[in-house]
Amino acid sequence: MSRIGNAPINIPQGVEVKVENGLVTVKGPKGELSQKVDEALTVEVEGNEVNVKRHTEEIPHKAKHGLYRALISNMVVGVSEGYKTVQELVGVGYRASNTGQNLELSLGFSHNVVFQLPNEIKVTTQTERGKNPTIILESHDKQLIGHVAAKIRSLRKPEPYKGKGIKFEGEQLRRKAGKSAAKK
Repeated sequence: MSRIGNAPINIPQGVEVKVENGLVTVKGPKGELSQKVDEALTVEVEGNEVNVKRHTEEIPHKAKHGLYRALISNMVVGVSEGYKTVQELVGVGYRASNTGQNLELSLGFSHNVVFQLPNEIKVTTQTERGKNPTIILESHDKQLIGHVAAKIRSLRKPEPYKGKGIKFEGEQLRRKAGKSAAKK
């Protein structure tokens, strides 16, 4: 029995959910998203709730039950509230600036890295004196914003000795001790 899959999804005001031929489309004030649902599941819209039901008790169908319910829930939250990711650039001389959908990063390489962002993502950069530069990504698509944030982080992952690199805000890094003193 899937607890996640059986939980109904509440539809907030201003959000519209349509189901046609296994394709779930969610429209809201922040945008529109769609997701193809597996044939083993049915999605029903009843009043201001969405229910995902499975036809059989087979293990793959049970797994997909919770997955698709979570995906649809993320779509509803995304088009109504949106998602936000904040990343910090830790390191001397690390900088970030944006012009439109181009994110220009200075990460200690011989050249600046220019990262082209999709149109669905809104980017802002902040640089305050005495604080690390930050990159703020906002979007209605949780999967896309997570993918783009991971790609940006992969340009310069935080290293374990000094912690230099691109990290998520609030992320706890596992630090290693450096070289120990010479033994007698």
